[in-house]
Amino acid sequence: SGIERIDPATGADLGPYTLSPVIRFIIQLHRSLLLGDNGRIVTAIGALGLMGLGLTGLSLLARRAGGWRRLLDPVKGRPATVLHGTLGQLAIVGLILSSLTGLWMSANSFGLLPEAPLPAQVTAADGQPVPVGSLAALKAIDVADLSKLTFPSPVDPTDVYEVKTTAVDAMVDPTTGDVLQVTPLTFLQRFNAFIAGVHTGRGMAALGILLGLSAATIPVFGWSGIMVWARRRSLKPRIAGNAAAKSANVVILVGSEGQTTWGFAATLHQAFVKVGAKVHTTAMNDLSPDHMQAALMLILTSTAGDGAAPASATGFADRLKAVPGSLPVAVLGFGDKTFPNFCGYAHAVEAALERRGWQTVMPLRSIDRQSAQEFAQWGRDLGALFEFDLTLEHVAEPPATQDLELISREDYGHAIGTPIAVLRFRRPRGRFGRGRMPQFAAGDLLGVVPPGSASPRFYSLASGAEDGFVEICVRLRDGGLCSGHLHGLAVGDRIASFVRENPTFRPVEGQAPVILIGAGAGIGPLAGFVRANTSGRPLHLYWGGRRPDADFLYQEELAEHLAERRLTSLRAAFSRIPRGAAYVQDHIAADADLLRHLIRQGGQIVVCGGRDMAEAVTHTLERIVHPLGLDTATMKLTGRYVEDVY
Repeated sequence: SGIERIDPATGADLGPYTLSPVIRFIIQLHRSLLLGDNGRIVTAIGALGLMGLGLTGLSLLARRAGGWRRLLDPVKGRPATVLHGTLGQLAIVGLILSSLTGLWMSANSFGLLPEAPLPAQVTAADGQPVPVGSLAALKAIDVADLSKLTFPSPVDPTDVYEVKTTAVDAMVDPTTGDVLQVTPLTFLQRFNAFIAGVHTGRGMAALGILLGLSAATIPVFGWSGIMVWARRRSLKPRIAGNAAAKSANVVILVGSEGQTTWGFAATLHQAFVKVGAKVHTTAMNDLSPDHMQAALMLILTSTAGDGAAPASATGFADRLKAVPGSLPVAVLGFGDKTFPNFCGYAHAVEAALERRGWQTVMPLRSIDRQSAQEFAQWGRDLGALFEFDLTLEHVAEPPATQDLELISREDYGHAIGTPIAVLRFRRPRGRFGRGRMPQFAAGDLLGVVPPGSASPRFYSLASGAEDGFVEICVRLRDGGLCSGHLHGLAVGDRIASFVRENPTFRPVEGQAPVILIGAGAGIGPLAGFVRANTSGRPLHLYWGGRRPDADFLYQEELAEHLAERRLTSLRAAFSRIPRGAAYVQDHIAADADLLRHLIRQGGQIVVCGGRDMAEAVTHTLERIVHPLGLDTATMKLTGRYVEDVY
């Protein structure tokens, strides 16, 4: 008539056990949504959906990381992306395990799995039942092996004890204590018991905690997923005048991870419309036989991870195999030359098309860092093939800007004809004070929209929001619209700007040493990293200038940071001095032994500056890390070598 708690070590009665009504309600809600068998069907469908989300999410994590071997590498990107991906790494195994075991238990409940044969009916001998504690068959069972003990009904004199252990199902006579029947559990019965234990975590404390924590991530996991989806959807442009697939004579397929490639596709779409073409633009994943009626196909694609397909092209390879025939085609890749597998997926697409017998009307071209100039040249070359003018004037939709007011400036390099300015800004003072600063960190980017242009120019930030100001380091370039505008500012002047996160360019968390390398204005974010190093982490700075009396940027501040131990060492190289002239890569080569020691300790390399300098540094470091069994390409893929190169 009730449930008692018994101490398994002593047999002492610990009193009645009553299940909390709240817990009882939660259990029934979880199992059946309080809807009986219909609810169990719904929860089974939910478990199936959760398993599908888990498995596809695992695949997406691996693709984003650049392969299964790097599945647990730190997730990079915007905050919502990092949160979503990191939660996936932590919780995905528990969620898949819960959903898979829940599906198995649902199948068992609805009789979809084979059932063990029912044991033969047995009855108790005539006579008076003896005290349970005197039954030898029960006394011989170790309580650790006991799964369930069912007492005979007090109103049925023929009923018996049913004993379930981890190995057998036995019937015991309550009168004689004899074992009337022993039925070994089948493999399926033992497996069902194991699955139930795994699903609930009962008797497995560590697993129970893992499953509980995995379940607790679901609300945040769902919210962050919606945020990532909403951002990508908002960035995807609406293509005006998109012709039907079957009626188009030009088809543009887009492979995009961060959605910026869609903007270039929209510009290309409108340019073809202007010359009288019927154009259909869609994702590479949507390739179908309907598109094979066109006269020309153009594929614009970025690359994800280490040469992987971007989000809107993950199914393209299978789609390509399924479509009949071929079309004249041209492939345009988008990427960043600082990554070792520059436009790797675009090359893979072109190779797949050639294997299928498609005719490429022009060789693969690659666009570095979304260059509008390179894109325009590609358009001119494409138009020349068909003897018409294809003008591609791509201007990215400008983001919302806010005014920043110049509060101070330090000028260098005028004596040697290479002016560089360190500029500090803050929100303008107004009726309600200075206003809130945007959230940013050193290494993020400040987009500046110069007067007379809709295209922003980007500068690496040398400060964080905690500094209370926005600081950039700008070299004046010949004919530079934005650098000229910035160098012409006086204190109190304002700029139109916005902050863009750049989370992949900064020291990784932890206390491992960091090797900072830069030249010229590239010292900006590196100085910001040093300024933010309040924990005294080992930071070693290598920097190159021209003359110490003309362009030694941040000289006094770096000296203070050396005294404070925010900066461990500073090696400055100057190329225009009478004696000891050197470039930054020369000092790096001279310190090869020290750098190998730091890299053995898990050190990270952070490089900022011009492309020529970065290439020279990479060649030098390649020779340094080779004896360690490393190469710079691998270090870049794993985040131990990061660059901001221009």
